[in-house]
Amino acid sequence: MTKKEILELVGQEDVEFIRLQFTDMFGNLKNVAVTANQLSRVLENKYVFEGSALFDGFKSSEEDLYLYPDLDSFVVLPWRPQQGKVARLLCDIHCEDGTPCNLSPRVILKNVLDKAKEKGYEFYVDPECEFFLFHADEDAIPTTLTHEVAGYMSVGPLDLGENPRRDMVLTLEQMGFQVESSHHESAPGQQEIDFREAEALISADSVVTFRSAVRSIARRFGLHATFMPKPKKGVAGSGMHMNISVYKDGRNIFNSNNKDIRDEANWFMGGLMTHAKGMCAITNPLVNSYKRINTGFDAPKEISWTQKNENALLRLHTRLGEDTKVEIRFPDSAANPYLATAVCIAAGLDGIEKHISAGKTYRELKEEGTVISRLPETLREAINEIKKDILMEETLGKEFLSVYTDAKKVEWKEYLEEVTDWEVRKYLNRV
Repeated sequence: MTKKEILELVGQEDVEFIRLQFTDMFGNLKNVAVTANQLSRVLENKYVFEGSALFDGFKSSEEDLYLYPDLDSFVVLPWRPQQGKVARLLCDIHCEDGTPCNLSPRVILKNVLDKAKEKGYEFYVDPECEFFLFHADEDAIPTTLTHEVAGYMSVGPLDLGENPRRDMVLTLEQMGFQVESSHHESAPGQQEIDFREAEALISADSVVTFRSAVRSIARRFGLHATFMPKPKKGVAGSGMHMNISVYKDGRNIFNSNNKDIRDEANWFMGGLMTHAKGMCAITNPLVNSYKRINTGFDAPKEISWTQKNENALLRLHTRLGEDTKVEIRFPDSAANPYLATAVCIAAGLDGIEKHISAGKTYRELKEEGTVISRLPETLREAINEIKKDILMEETLGKEFLSVYTDAKKVEWKEYLEEVTDWEVRKYLNRV
């Protein structure tokens, strides 16, 4: 869209407020609302904000930063009032001198995509976003309670998420999303909504908007939507599987005319497997993330690949008549989609450029009795791994990685200092 088209649409649609949105380093959605009469100034990239918002309060900023709206991201939010409507613009973050801020997750992804484009590569991603719907208490405080007992692909009346999910899909379609499917997932209260594939940046933008829309629609039903990876013991956690295909000169380089794996797909998976440990602090960013990985329920922890419906880190989809895709199965729903997409693409490209073989399949390794390397078991271990991976520093930037890992160390220390209910139950009467 052009600036003129946006201004005309704001007038036609009676839009009174425009939310300028971005994510901080950790994937939290931030925004500031401006009135329609301030929009012309905003569209000239003149909106200034205090830079510490980028760090979610973890770090102060010595300089002001500027919001540069992505004009193509303009959309009216359908769940907001229809009189005096609210729209949103996703924004890139720039420094005072006009250069892109390399601490911005969206800028980091754009940098990765620009470097890939110079080599002739384009990436398409379709994410599978899982989340839970729980009740809120009488004070609207979220709980982990649900009345339903539905399971994988259940239908009503067992599936009590059917109506909220329908409204979520209809709302997303109003906003221009191409929703491929939606269904109940395996745990009570767990849902999944899948998008059609899109260019990598648009896909990451979609996840950011999706999370906001899902939470807003859930609230209408008196429910709380959470993307916490493992909110309850004894049931499956929420993942964000990412299906990626790679194009060069208009051709999906993963496609093959025979039963053998095309070399590029093999190498792409080889790069992902080589860097999987280093990527985890980004793709699985919370203390809680590792409780999903380490407790089973179809969450992969062994670094392997498959073409079957097996619990491996990666799965190669080569369905007849469809483009071949690599499904990356270990990221979870708490991941910042810009950063997760950036490190996955960088790792896969590294595999292609260095011809890193993915090796034997999960099944072959199991049949041989081979000990398979595993993902980190804790956030602390993941922090150590990302600091050892040179590609992660090159992809994220030295300054970003330093601030990010420092924040995650603080998170880990806070967790270690916490006395949990489990510890009280386990030890209080014994010791």
